[in-house]
Amino acid sequence: MSSNQRVKLAQELHDGIAQDLVGLGYRVDTLVAASGTPPELRSELRSLRFVLTELVDKVRLEILTLRSSGDVLISPYETSTQFELQRVFAELLRNSLEHSLATLLTIHVQDNGIGGASEKKDHYGLAGITERVKNLHGDIDIKSDSLGTRIIIKIPLVHS
Repeated sequence: MSSNQRVKLAQELHDGIAQDLVGLGYRVDTLVAASGTPPELRSELRSLRFVLTELVDKVRLEILTLRSSGDVLISPYETSTQFELQRVFAELLRNSLEHSLATLLTIHVQDNGIGGASEKKDHYGLAGITERVKNLHGDIDIKSDSLGTRIIIKIPLVHS
């Protein structure tokens, strides 16, 4: 397996299985901490939590092994920019939501394109974004002109 393939696999393990296991661990923590959880179930959940922690550690060790086993070569093939950016933003959001204890998330996206971003008949991209932001009790500001488009989204965060 080439170095590039190992790094790609490490990224997929991190963004997939590792994050899923961490999320499952948080859900178990919530059940352990719930006031109505019976003591015998709480004990079983704690045991499960230790197993999950061990699995996360094993996956992280595999990620480290995959990443440290050679130099990464620049691929002659174009990667999917959209796919890679989705993974980058998903990880940034996950980290912010799970670790920061923030009460407000602000997302600022700006390009230097030709502008023209506005809701149009039979085009639902911006309408869908606006609907999703509103469903999260957030605000969205879209400015688009000949110098490009700037979108600022503010979402209040609630921690359980």
